[in-house]
Amino acid sequence: MLSILVCHSYFLRLDHKQLERGKPYPALATLQVAAMLRKAGYQVSFFDAMLADDVEEFDHTLARVQPQVVLLYEDTFNYLSKMCLGIMRRAACQMIGAARQAGSRVIAAGPDVSDAPAPYLLAGADVTLIGEGLSALMELLARLASRPTAAATELTDGLAGVHVLRQRQLMTQPGPRVLPTTEYEGVAAWDLVDMDRYRSVWLNTHGYFSLNMAASRGCSFRCAWCAKPTWGNHYLQREARDVAMEMAHLRRTFDPQHIWFTDDIFGFRVNWVTEFGQAVNAAGGGVRFTIQTRADLISERMAQALRSAECYEAWIGAESGSQRVLDAMNKGTTVAEILTARDLLKTDGIRVGFFIQLGYLGEEIEDIVATRDLLEEGRPDEIGVSVSYPLPGTKFHELVKAQLSGKTHWQESSDLEMMFHGAYTSEFYRSIRDLLHEQVALQRPPRNLGENAAREDAASAARILERRWQELMSNESQYRSPRGRTAAVR
Repeated sequence: MLSILVCHSYFLRLDHKQLERGKPYPALATLQVAAMLRKAGYQVSFFDAMLADDVEEFDHTLARVQPQVVLLYEDTFNYLSKMCLGIMRRAACQMIGAARQAGSRVIAAGPDVSDAPAPYLLAGADVTLIGEGLSALMELLARLASRPTAAATELTDGLAGVHVLRQRQLMTQPGPRVLPTTEYEGVAAWDLVDMDRYRSVWLNTHGYFSLNMAASRGCSFRCAWCAKPTWGNHYLQREARDVAMEMAHLRRTFDPQHIWFTDDIFGFRVNWVTEFGQAVNAAGGGVRFTIQTRADLISERMAQALRSAECYEAWIGAESGSQRVLDAMNKGTTVAEILTARDLLKTDGIRVGFFIQLGYLGEEIEDIVATRDLLEEGRPDEIGVSVSYPLPGTKFHELVKAQLSGKTHWQESSDLEMMFHGAYTSEFYRSIRDLLHEQVALQRPPRNLGENAAREDAASAARILERRWQELMSNESQYRSPRGRTAAVR
């Protein structure tokens, strides 16, 4: 049976913002594929780039394991993998080159691999998979087992769902993106992870240990900026009881104090969340967890069901406080729904985070002010701020692709660089990001200060923050992008 080294290329040490943040998670999708291959009878080993020092560590693993096949399978549940950071692409191509030099056959899969297979194939990958690629992967490995020296074009003859080079020309053989939920158990090969290293980072940085899970794959909504190279518009949900049993397994085996559900949308339907909560309680109790969701999915029943299941925190894709911008994004939610969702979750004691996106087409200064007002009224516990990021396959990318030059991806997650002709410069949006973060921090209750001192300190900080806002707003014309033109919001 084939020996397969399963790996990914997200090196935390290469992304300085995330390294400082100190919240590493095991590569969930990569580990799920490893479990699937082991179940099929293959000899599986694992290289975990997340906490590795550098690519040389991969070289040492290659020399030790000497696999017949290297499967570079990026963690499609990691939003940073979905962003396709340039520095991680370079690391992946280095790993592919090293694997080929060591005599291994190489298969690659991931969001960037689906969008831009050529760099990976030119680096030495025999085949790249389209989307999730699991059906094609299993067939390809079966062919490799019987014909280990066959050329890539021979191995992929008639095989759907792959990219391959034929005489240096990219050949695309379309196929299904995903496996049906009934064929996909979603359980990861957790035993392959050096869990003590993860626990040490979390405890040293945050004082608790967190692990990640996924209850579903994909999202059926059609936001104009959201890239879906792996699952398309599918939303495939696992059985609530199976998810609860996996949580119970993680609790018993690794004792995490927190779970991060990586789902684009957790739960979706209140009946599923209710069933999940009941299954968690029947299994002896769960672990407090954080989710991502949409404002229009939070009803009174949903908030209560989440709380009953021990949901600790919910992140909402608020994006903007301007209804004009939300409509342009095809977000499908309203500002009023964002505020209502915040109130419902707060009533049930669930912390709320808002994802905010600056710089979308047609956004003007009054829209940015509306976003500031949303944060002031909604008072989220946390926010995450980014600028609009055009990725292939999105309607947004189609609108701005003629404006894209050499840089089509951020190098690190801290880039926050405008890659199309937005209304303002990257420097302006970075300043807005900082002000929004400070605003939310000021809205939090004071800690370890006397009541009067806290009030005086907060009032002074608020006055300083307001002056900085006014200075930036009054000088906003100086930050106009020299090449930018404001597209009409449609």
